[in-house]
Amino acid sequence: MAVETDESGWEVDPDDEWGVAVITTVGRQLKLRREAAGMRAGEFGVAVGYGEDLVYKVEGGKRIPRQEYLDRADEVLGAGGLISAAWEDVKKVRYPKRVRELGKLEGKAVEIGLYECNIIAGLLQTPEHARTLIEAAQPPYSPDDVDRMVAARLARQSVYERDPAPSMHFVLEEAPLRRQVGGTMVWRQQLERLLEVGRLHNVTLQVMPTNADAHPGLDGRIELLKFPDGTAVGRSDGAFNGRPITDPKQLRVVELRYGTIRAQALSPRESLAFIEKLLGET
Repeated sequence: MAVETDESGWEVDPDDEWGVAVITTVGRQLKLRREAAGMRAGEFGVAVGYGEDLVYKVEGGKRIPRQEYLDRADEVLGAGGLISAAWEDVKKVRYPKRVRELGKLEGKAVEIGLYECNIIAGLLQTPEHARTLIEAAQPPYSPDDVDRMVAARLARQSVYERDPAPSMHFVLEEAPLRRQVGGTMVWRQQLERLLEVGRLHNVTLQVMPTNADAHPGLDGRIELLKFPDGTAVGRSDGAFNGRPITDPKQLRVVELRYGTIRAQALSPRESLAFIEKLLGET
């Protein structure tokens, strides 16, 4: 029995020109192969286990096919792996353009600095923690969109596998660390993940205690990315309207704000001890 069409693929962002081009090309090739095999869309949908409406959307470049869709289509059409191979192109555009661009920048940076005031940074989240946060959105995302967004967030964590590893600095507020997102077990796993990452040789993790004095991060998130050629990109919710900035004078302002926050936070050693103490309280 075919699955529901709206739960089977990912919508293509019309503003994502590269993504649209890739998915349109893949869809066109699928349609040509299906027609060459003499199969109607409905018949093909039954054979691959998806709804006819989804088949039309994928072939029309309106939906991003999942890997299992391509694998099943390859089997049904006897493509000898050629359709399955399209996943190598599809997977590069399966995440939203904004997330891809952020991941690309993080993948090039030699230094990453991040302050989060309301949540645990995405680069530090466990899959379960990320899913709980995304599912809490209002209005709620569809299950398929949740899967896509969780996968996109976790894909950014490939930055830890880079060689040479970038220098990474995180400052997190105490309050989000105490919030038991997803229940006690998920919360404990998240704290254990923080300890694991915080002990990496290229990572410094700091906690800003709730009883700390006022600091420049109280009005929002701050991010700094520095690249091998000496250039940098910064962003601060409380300065320059939160937009990405590259101007050296403006970057100095963001660096000053971030440096002040790091100076006021607990030291990395004290921060890990603080997280271990939180774990011990349950």
